[in-house]
Amino acid sequence: MASASALSQLNFSLIQSLSSSSSSSSSSSSSSSSINFALKSLTFSGNLNNRGGNSRRKPVIFAVKSCLNLPLEPRSPAGRSLSSVIQNDPQSFYDAVSVELNRVVQDRDAALARFSLSLGSPEALLHRRIAKLKEAECRIEVEDVLYMIILYKFSEIRVPMIPSLSKCLYNGRLEIIPSKDWELESIHSLEVREMVREHMTVVFGWKASSGVAVNWSRTQVQRLHLSQMYAQSILYGYFLKSASLRFQLEHSLPQTYQNIPFGSWTLLPESGSSGFEDAVLGQMFTPRSTTLSPVSCRPGKKEAKLSSYVTGFDVQTKEVCAKLKSEEAGELIDKHCSALFGSDKANDSVNDETILTSLSSLKRLILEAVAFGCFLWDAEQCVGDIYKLKDIR
Repeated sequence: MASASALSQLNFSLIQSLSSSSSSSSSSSSSSSSINFALKSLTFSGNLNNRGGNSRRKPVIFAVKSCLNLPLEPRSPAGRSLSSVIQNDPQSFYDAVSVELNRVVQDRDAALARFSLSLGSPEALLHRRIAKLKEAECRIEVEDVLYMIILYKFSEIRVPMIPSLSKCLYNGRLEIIPSKDWELESIHSLEVREMVREHMTVVFGWKASSGVAVNWSRTQVQRLHLSQMYAQSILYGYFLKSASLRFQLEHSLPQTYQNIPFGSWTLLPESGSSGFEDAVLGQMFTPRSTTLSPVSCRPGKKEAKLSSYVTGFDVQTKEVCAKLKSEEAGELIDKHCSALFGSDKANDSVNDETILTSLSSLKRLILEAVAFGCFLWDAEQCVGDIYKLKDIR
């Protein structure tokens, strides 16, 4: 079994890998630079100022009246329709997702078809512009669908997502009750749960052995640091989901395949409409690599534990598992974090604001972020079966 120090080192190296992968794709997605900004300075575990002692001041309690009390409201007809389904007919949610995604694909493909038919005519420029606008509109709808799938998965475990922090603060103090820690941890296996707890120790110093007095003692943290922790934890949850599936896949392979080097697996195409850029190039359907990237099969004995398997990753494998598959996912993370924390890159006074909270509330935030990342991986898979998401280059 991997030691705690090895897992801690993995967390720090992951931060560097995530920052590197975000930087490499910043030219193709504005969200990548935002995520990189949120991660590149996050190499701390002692930035929080724990005042110690058991505060006599009563914590501020917020109650979420609706499961749709979200920091980021749906911006499209698809998002609003699915939010209504979650509230009124959750059993038919995935059927509704399929209907909405097929409608989005049809609307976009119709605009592309009109553009193709207009080539060589005076209306070609107009239809090209319309197709671009439709592509942007469909992208917003798809981001909303991803977000609603994540929300639905939170609703399945009966955990309301934390609303905008402005609704949870009172006189600068943040307390999140009920914690829902058990529900958020229940989505993970026992071993993944231990890795998540080690992650919390790394990012803000939480310890499983801490008593009630320590967990509820007052702690100070800057709003920007809080946002960074949350963004990094989303990506860590995404990484854990990817690594766990790779681990299961590698262990399911026959022994004869164990010595095949990384990257030599045959990639199979996936279906899905490829969008405006491919249509302009005359490539209406473009092969896409498998959602789960090639496994890194290493010669020798298989690791029996996920933690040992992950700590043995080389740099390439680590980056593959940590990298988001789509630009839409990166945009969604960026927009969700901005809406949740109200961060403003142009306003240092907002980012430098000190928030008074507790280790218990920080734990709740990080557990939600890790779950968000796991659910985002699932949501990409669900959407990608119908709509071709834009790969991060």
